[in-house]
Amino acid sequence: MSEEKKSRVAVPSHDDSRRRLLGGLLVGGGLGLFGLRKARAEEASGGDEMHFPGDEPEHKVLYQFNKAEPEYQNHVLFSVGAMLRKYGDNIKIVVTCFGPGIHILAKNPGRPVSDEIKERVASLAQYGVEFHACGNTMKSLNWTTDDLLPFAQYVEVGAADLMELQEQGYAYISW
Repeated sequence: MSEEKKSRVAVPSHDDSRRRLLGGLLVGGGLGLFGLRKARAEEASGGDEMHFPGDEPEHKVLYQFNKAEPEYQNHVLFSVGAMLRKYGDNIKIVVTCFGPGIHILAKNPGRPVSDEIKERVASLAQYGVEFHACGNTMKSLNWTTDDLLPFAQYVEVGAADLMELQEQGYAYISW
């Protein structure tokens, strides 16, 4: 190559190499931060895609609630709350109450129900959790819908409610 051509050939300087390296690091770092932000957003939303209010929730879960023991009731209600915390408004939760568990839905329960349980149930109902009351159990207790708390929903047969909701795609949880 002639001396003239050599002088026209651009030879990268030390500064050019440093600029390219720094530029690459900044782009890579920006993508890394974007990935980190996306991962954090997905973690906060339970890993689901974006969900808007009014959209049909992706998740549906059904809890059987049929015992009167406070420890049992606390465990089930804690699980319901944990699901709400994890999925927010991207979950539909139904608690079907029958047998001794139905007393959490009564204005004047025939069995002892702690104030804490009553408050947790009312709070969960305010967050959109549906509480279904078994009509067969109500008949055996000589209750009418007037005996139920305002948010409780009457269903004719609690066991049929469990089956029908599962047929609609609800995951079934029982203790």
